[in-house]
Parts: sequence; C-alpha cells; structure tokens
Amino acid sequence: SVGSCLTTLWGLHLVAWTPSCISLTSFTSSFFFPEASIMKMPLLCKFCDIQPTNCSGKGNCKVECDITAICPQIEDVRKKDGNVTFDTVCHNPAEKLYGLVLKDYNNSECEMKELSGMGSKFFICSCSEVECNEHVFFDPRPTEPQVMAVILVSLVPLLVMATVVITFFYFYRVCRQRNGHCRHKKDSLLEIDPLVIIEEDSSSTHANSLNHNTELLPIELDVQVGKGRFAEVYKAKLKQGSSVSVEQGFETVAIKIFSHEEYLSWKNEKDIFSDADLRHENVLHFLTAEDRKEPRQYWLITAYHPRGNLQEYLTHNIISLHDLWLLGGSLARGVAHLHSDRTPCGRSKVPIAHRDIKSSNILVKNDLTCCLCDFGLALRLDNSLSVDELANSGQVGTARYMAPEVLESRINLENIESFKQADVYSMALVLWEIISRCSAVGDVKAYEPPFGNLREHPCVESMKDSVLRDRGRPEIPNSWTNHSGIQMLCASIEDCWDHDPEARLTAHCVAERFNGMEYLDKLSDCSDSEEKIPEEIFVVDEK
Repeated sequence: SVGSCLTTLWGLHLVAWTPSCISLTSFTSSFFFPEASIMKMPLLCKFCDIQPTNCSGKGNCKVECDITAICPQIEDVRKKDGNVTFDTVCHNPAEKLYGLVLKDYNNSECEMKELSGMGSKFFICSCSEVECNEHVFFDPRPTEPQVMAVILVSLVPLLVMATVVITFFYFYRVCRQRNGHCRHKKDSLLEIDPLVIIEEDSSSTHANSLNHNTELLPIELDVQVGKGRFAEVYKAKLKQGSSVSVEQGFETVAIKIFSHEEYLSWKNEKDIFSDADLRHENVLHFLTAEDRKEPRQYWLITAYHPRGNLQEYLTHNIISLHDLWLLGGSLARGVAHLHSDRTPCGRSKVPIAHRDIKSSNILVKNDLTCCLCDFGLALRLDNSLSVDELANSGQVGTARYMAPEVLESRINLENIESFKQADVYSMALVLWEIISRCSAVGDVKAYEPPFGNLREHPCVESMKDSVLRDRGRPEIPNSWTNHSGIQMLCASIEDCWDHDPEARLTAHCVAERFNGMEYLDKLSDCSDSEEKIPEEIFVVDEK
C-alpha cells in the first residue's frame, strides 16, 4: 500500500476575504510502502484533519498542527465550514483525492499549486519526507539552475568592471613604462643617435632598436684599436648607399670580434647587453650582435669612443680637478647603475656584477665622462640563482684588481651583495689611478697602475702575498690628503678597499659623495669669483 502526507487549504466563497490574503489550498505528502516483503519504517505525518489557519496563501506557512501520526492506509473524512482551513492528513497517492490524482508526492517539500474547479480557491501539495507537511510553500522554490543563474547575473557586472579596471591599469603601466624608457633614452644619448639595426634571421640581436630585416649591417673594418683575452676590437665604418638607414653620428662604430672558440664569452656579453634596462649614459652603448658565417666569427657592435680606454687616457694626459670629478663621478654612477635593482625611471631591473672592473675596461667619452665596457665576465644577480650556480662562476677577473675575498676564493655565495662588494674594491683602485694623474695634488708622476711595484701581469699568487699576507694597498701620499676635496675622496677610497667586504661603501654611496664634492667645488669657484669683483670695480672707479 502507499501512503503520503497531505495538506489542503480551503476557503469558501461565503467567507469575506481579499484575494491577497486568502486562497484555498490542499497539499498532500506522499510516501510509498513497497509491496515486497522487505518492510520500511512507515512515514510520519502531521495529521490534524481540518484546522483553522491564518495562512495568507503566499510565501511559506507553518501548519498549526501538533499531532504527528504514522501513516496508515486510511480513508479521509473532510469537513467544510465558512473558515479558511488547513487539512493535514496521510493519503494513499495511488487513489484519487477529491477526484484528483496526486503527481508530486515524491517531493521532499510541500509546494502548493492552485487548482481550479473546486468550488473555491483550492491549493494542494504532497510530499514524501518525515513531517514534510508541517511547512508549506506557495511561491515556487528556485531550482539549482535558477540559483546559479541568479548568481551569474549578479556576478557578471562585477566581473566586467574588474576586467575593465585591470585592463586600464595594465595599459596605463605599459604606457608609463614606455614613456619613462623613452625619456631615459633621450637623456642618456649624449653623443650618439638611434640606429636602425639589421639582423640576419635570429642570429643578430639587439636591445636598443628593433628591426626584423634579414640583411647584416654593411660594415667596413678599419684599424684594430684594442685586444683582450677573448676578442679583438676594431674601429669600423658603416657603408653608405645601402638599404640601411644610418643616422648621423653612427658612421663610425666599434666592432668587438670573437673567434668561434670564444662563443660562450660572446654569448654572455651579448645577453648582458641585450637587457634594455642596462642602458645608461655611463655604460657603453650597445647596437647589435651578429653571428657572421664567413669567416665564422661572433661580433658585438657598439658606439665608438676615439679617446680610448681610461688607462690609455691617463697614460698620455694629466687631468684637472674638474676632470677628476667628471671621470670619477661618472665611473661611480655607472657601477651604481649596474648594481641597482631599479632603473633611473624607477622600473625593476636585475642587478649586474661586472667582475672585471679595471681602467682598461672603462672608455673615456668626448665629454670626459666614463662608460663601462667589456661584460664578458659579468654576472646577472638574479635572486633565482642557486648557490651552486653562483659557485660555478669561478674565480674570475684580473688578478691586479681582485678583491681579497676573490683572491682567496672565499666570496660569500649566500649573499649576492658579495659580488657587488668585490666590484667596489676594484673601482677604488681605478679611482686611485685617476687621482694619481690629477694636477691638483702637486707634482704628478708618470702613470702607474695599482701595485705598480709588481710585474706587468702579476699572477694570483703574487697578489695574494701583497693583498692578503701584507695587507698592502696602493700608497696615498700626504700631498693628496692636504687637498680638502681630494682628502674626502681618499677617505672614500680607503672605505671601498677595506679588507672586510661588509665594511665597504656601496657604489651608490660613492656616487652620492662625488655629487657632494662637485657641489662644494662649484661653491669654491663662486667664492673665488666674488673675491675678484670688488677689485675690478675699484679699478673701474679709479679710471
């Protein structure tokens, strides 16, 4: 036999009500008792027959029935009067109720449906859960798809707004970065103009200009101007009358040529140069790199600076105090830019350790400022590098300029700042070279490299004896410290070549000190001019 919980709500036409507060409802709750031999627990229903109610026929209502019964197979008895009533009973859904076939008896909740032709407003529902006819629902319950639709409709405007905001912010940042890069690019090009770069397929790469033609630069080598451990450097001319558009200022370039055996050195320097964030007025301006097939060579093409490297310039020239500020200050700013994790525009960049700073790896520009070159041993100080990867970089550099911890192979690989500290030591030796050729210190001796008492190319063991065992450093004469401005610079140099790497100044700090010393020098020049003015006026008055 089959049983179900059922509730009906009756309202007779003789009762005065407004359509909004009354309706006739009957709802039934159904439960099945299988005919098989396996018996299930009978269903519990609210069973109060006909009861008065204040249910409005909207929303949901709780039937006012305190009687819970076990559903038997019974015949229902109904009463009618002039009131609005709930009828909560058990009923066999296999049989008709009020001439109606129950179709929703498998529901878990009683959802009222209005039926016509019952003589008055009549609602009925049925369900098949325990006491499921205690609460009845007149408004359709939202199904799961309907709920999802409501959620989606609510979220779509928020998602659209979020997408618009994120897109706007992204393009704002991109435009700002491009504008910042362009401003920096314009400021940094003191001697050279942009060049349209030509590359051969993917073998030619460059950071400063983009061009995807397949033609190599039409270059005519001129004379060799330098030679190092890994490559030779040539002065070269760009041929005219070709498809290459050459801006004025780039008729002459420098070509660094690597043999095919030195591919790794070429690739490392190319990769360093190819970082657009390396661009700075005190770093050699890189144009492009080319893989030349016949003969098989690897080229780096850069700006050409006719004054040559700093070592050559100091060998042949005595400099003034103003030249000292220009050369030393620009060197410090170049190293500070390499070591910085920010570009002058404020964008994030990967710091770089040069690892071979020396006077022959620094070029002198026409305005007597320096620019760093030769990045064959440079190392990108990416935080993702492991200790093993840093250790594999080995003991590199030029022995004369190696920091004590590098000579001893005891550089702290756990801290990337250690590589910067080694650069600062080398920079201090170069600053010492610059001062040694400055006329402001009195008698200027012939150029001599740091540790000039050693042979021309001292080995690592010789430098260990001098730097580690004897704690030796280049001499700072009394004549240098007697000059107020140079005395401040000498103090900075001594801080930079301190035996303890952690005690050394940063390149940024040295650059700031140079800025301060240049400012004091300008004030001194102004004071000298003011002292001469009264004499000139007095002479004029006499006349």
